[in-house]
Amino acid sequence: MMNFDRISFDTKVMGGKPCILGKRVTVGTIVGLVASGHSKEKILELYPYLEAQDIDEALKYAAWRVEEIDLPLERDTA
Repeated sequence: MMNFDRISFDTKVMGGKPCILGKRVTVGTIVGLVASGHSKEKILELYPYLEAQDIDEALKYAAWRVEEIDLPLERDTA
């Protein structure tokens, strides 16, 4: 896994979804806002406790995650 300094995973926060470190804002929320056409400036206006680097890292994480390949576990048939 790549190193993401601003992304956290905690099963007690937002159901374990990847979030901005120390915040209750998920990567999915940020990606959704960008996909909806919101600018970085607008997102920072909506969430003033975020930093521009948080948005950048959320997008980098999402891009990395899309490229990650999930492989099914093989069952022992013997």
